[in-house]
Amino acid sequence: MIRDAGAGRPLAVTLGEPSGIGPDITLLAWQRRHSEELPPFYVVGDIGHLKARAAQLNLDIKLASTTPREASRAFADALPVVPLGLPVTARPGTPDATSGPAAIASIRRCFDDVMRGDAAAIVTNPIAKAVLYDAGFRDPGHTEYLARLVKENGGETVQPVMMLWSPDLAVVPITIHIPLGEVVGALTPELIVTTARIVADDLANRFNIARPRLALTGLNPHAGEHGSIGLEDRDVIAPAIAILRDEGIDARGPLPADTMFHAAARKTYDAALCMYHDQALIPIKTIAFDDAVNVTLGLPFVRTSPDHGTAFDIAGTGSARPNSFIAALRLAAQLTAKAPAFA
Repeated sequence: MIRDAGAGRPLAVTLGEPSGIGPDITLLAWQRRHSEELPPFYVVGDIGHLKARAAQLNLDIKLASTTPREASRAFADALPVVPLGLPVTARPGTPDATSGPAAIASIRRCFDDVMRGDAAAIVTNPIAKAVLYDAGFRDPGHTEYLARLVKENGGETVQPVMMLWSPDLAVVPITIHIPLGEVVGALTPELIVTTARIVADDLANRFNIARPRLALTGLNPHAGEHGSIGLEDRDVIAPAIAILRDEGIDARGPLPADTMFHAAARKTYDAALCMYHDQALIPIKTIAFDDAVNVTLGLPFVRTSPDHGTAFDIAGTGSARPNSFIAALRLAAQLTAKAPAFA
């Protein structure tokens, strides 16, 4: 399994969809490495492709072909690029036949590096799932692919949990990318309890929160009004919270979601566990649209990602902002060092 990712090891950055803004924000972040005091990182990609993107963005950036172990030394003077071994010809905004294989291979190489201990953590750039599916990708996304790789490489079966984090709010959607009409059927006490256990464990062991406080939303308006507006809050969510409290986890709810996200309420918990995707993502994208980070809990290594997509329409135009990617780099470094991320 994974070796100790100690101090001094760089972060491994995936290429993401090569025709999206992943290359843009990677180049821009390295350009700001001094002013933003960023940890060393390298990107697994095609150096010719990245040079072409830098030229298109009018960025005077030196790139260096390197290995993960040499990346930290190279970082001060050049963006370290670990060769992908595949050609990348996709132009900004236009995926081509090289896009999917390159994105998949980059994720796999970063996974191998972090499991060998050559990298401290993984930071993934945005992918285009439809492009990956055309290339034979069989997992729903990054998270499930990484979980499968863990199992295939001799690890245990893991249940990864998506948390969107910012200094002002952390949210976890318990059900994620499913139609709203399927949420009620998917939401079970077992799913809520398992998810909450993983969140509590990672908040304690990675975020250094001694006793994590979890607030769970209700599903229905006003958390069901004691069963008068739906029974799920009373019959599904409340029993799960009772189990968690019996296990010593500081969990409370179900709470009305419409009063959980104002400034005073946010001070009362460390993470909000929400019953469906938009219930979690609307508040954090309202509060921290440019700075939120997607962090995967439940894996045997740290993985973070910017909280946005490939943005094909602005790739290569110079309009992309690297704020969320920079926040993802910082959070990965903090979690690897086990420094308090909520300080």
